[in-house]
Amino acid sequence: MSDPSIRPHVLMMSEITVDGKLTLKRGASSKILMKHMAHETEILLHKTRAECDAIMVGSTTIAIDNSFLTVRLVPGKSPLRVIPSSMAEIPLDANVLGPDAPTVIAVSERAPGMRVEALRAKGADVVVCGTERVDLPALMKILREDYGVKKMMIEGGPTLNWHMLKHGLVDEIRLIHLPFIVGGEDTPSLVGGMHIDSEDEMIRLTLLRHYLCGDNLVTEYAVCYGE
Repeated sequence: MSDPSIRPHVLMMSEITVDGKLTLKRGASSKILMKHMAHETEILLHKTRAECDAIMVGSTTIAIDNSFLTVRLVPGKSPLRVIPSSMAEIPLDANVLGPDAPTVIAVSERAPGMRVEALRAKGADVVVCGTERVDLPALMKILREDYGVKKMMIEGGPTLNWHMLKHGLVDEIRLIHLPFIVGGEDTPSLVGGMHIDSEDEMIRLTLLRHYLCGDNLVTEYAVCYGE
């Protein structure tokens, strides 16, 4: 686990179906399922955003969902939006490049200069962090030291979730359980990545609390690396 004193405290928050899926099928927007969340749970999501200094999603989520990642249903300031994209592949008409909140795009050294300059021209801060792909531990340190981010939430897809967990960068997980089963062998689930070979490689969690929010079950866990 990375040193939490030099990075933000990170909360992973997601809606999932009973069978652990994030959407109906690969390439489909998660907003389809989010429409079925209780209104109270929508408020919880926006309240959580308002309590955080930053919110992170991956570039694939931006391409599919085109989210604003802002606080809307409750009072509060919208957090800094953080998008890792190794090759700076963010559409220039993406909502996260709008004026609603500041945005940091983290890219690798391989990112084409023209894309980087185009994103900067749209008002985003572009941080070069990593040689071949975005160095997530280094990015967390930059967010803490240069942007003052003490608490960050992730509303990521399976790839970003996996890499953040793999690097020991997630402290808590909050899941909104939706009473549906969607199936699908390749339907995205909470965490992607490589298969593990033994139970020793499992990332262990401790249940902190569980409660109903409207008619949605919410569970909250602490992530226990190496414990």
